[in-house]
Amino acid sequence: MDIFNFIGLFIFLAGFVIGLGAVTVIDIHGFLGRKSAYWTEATTRTHKVTKPLIWIGIILVIIGGSIFYRNQSFSGIPLIHAILAAALILNGIFLSFKVSPFLLKQEKEEKAGTLLPKPLQRKIIISLIVSDIGWWGGLFLLVFYLINHS
Repeated sequence: MDIFNFIGLFIFLAGFVIGLGAVTVIDIHGFLGRKSAYWTEATTRTHKVTKPLIWIGIILVIIGGSIFYRNQSFSGIPLIHAILAAALILNGIFLSFKVSPFLLKQEKEEKAGTLLPKPLQRKIIISLIVSDIGWWGGLFLLVFYLINHS
């Protein structure tokens, strides 16, 4: 393995560690917050930390993947990783520019513990599924790729 593959894979994995760790924390908070004022408030507070970590994770995954796959054709697993990255970016845009401002507004109005409206909860559940499939699926594909190319 050359130095570029080493660096690319390290950055790629660092992105998964940071992004998937943050996603796991906020997903658990959000799941618990569906019916609990306590966990809704905890989610509102926690997302201020996890949101930037998720974006850092996505950026590192893209940079690392670009370096790691630089000599590969843009097909198969590298292509699927690119599609998953695009889905995670779109999902992140929804969460960052729709859900996050709503949570911050609730907090500013001292309603951080108020349960979220059901329509928003449904959209967040879909977003959680997209997020989990994107992050866990991407990590699975990377492991699959490494096993088959070693």
